[in-house]
Amino acid sequence: MSTPPAGTTKKRFFSRDDYLAPLPIPTGEKPEDVLNTIWRKNDVFIDIGNYSIGAAAMTIWVGVILFTGLAYIFNDVDALVLGSCIMAIPIYWLIQGLFREVPLPVRFNRQRREVCVPMEDGDYWIVPWESVTAAATQHSSTSQAGKNTMGLLIIGFENPDPHAKEDNKHFSFGFNCGGGTTAMALWECTRSYMEIGPDAVPDSRVGNAPYEKTQIGSIITDLRKGNLLGVLWGIFCITILGTYLAEKLQNLKLSYPPDLTHPDIIEWSKPLPPEQWAKRSPELEHAIAKREAELAALAVQETA
Repeated sequence: MSTPPAGTTKKRFFSRDDYLAPLPIPTGEKPEDVLNTIWRKNDVFIDIGNYSIGAAAMTIWVGVILFTGLAYIFNDVDALVLGSCIMAIPIYWLIQGLFREVPLPVRFNRQRREVCVPMEDGDYWIVPWESVTAAATQHSSTSQAGKNTMGLLIIGFENPDPHAKEDNKHFSFGFNCGGGTTAMALWECTRSYMEIGPDAVPDSRVGNAPYEKTQIGSIITDLRKGNLLGVLWGIFCITILGTYLAEKLQNLKLSYPPDLTHPDIIEWSKPLPPEQWAKRSPELEHAIAKREAELAALAVQETA
């Protein structure tokens, strides 16, 4: 499955696609794990997961608050009935999700420069890092309510088995991060880990975020600093956006993120002596050098 070269951008009237890999060259964005996709990180590998029950909880919470507010403002019970009908199915799916097993993460091994992609049937693929595809896609629509923009980061993998059936040749997973620069920053968490090292990306916050980074902890911290705006924003997020509920549900399911337990993967995940580490291909070396020169020239123009 061919894709445009990394660094290519295709703009249309209501959409934009930024192709990030292959080859995985710098995007110019700082790595930022906006969706808590880093489940496990060490010197050998990083586990990336796209399970986000917290995002689903926030979406449902906003809907419940909306219909409850309409019923209160207009003193109209019909708004509650309508809201119940609309939100019943999403709430049912959310409850179902709480009882399902968390999908296994994809493991990126920086010493071998390979990726382990687990399958639902217990099988797995080992694919070269430089063959991974990534794209940030963004779509906009307009209505009476104004402009609405949605986007994804999509990461794709090709089955290395040349005899694989057509329905088992490709695998991809997407992250609802809004596309554009946000998707690039999220992709940089994986790219920078593989090309720079573990210290270049944030630590995992899944299930063990520092207290000052939690919903309540950030409000208390802002209160102690006298940051009234931060306190008000935190209260708004908890009460209107449902971030506290999202945080707790996410921690409930990911306090102990699932691990890859296949004996072959365990062996594959063990550290290697530095002299056995895989190296970048000459093509990637050239592409990264070219991209870094472009970013440096762009920085000079912006400061001029």
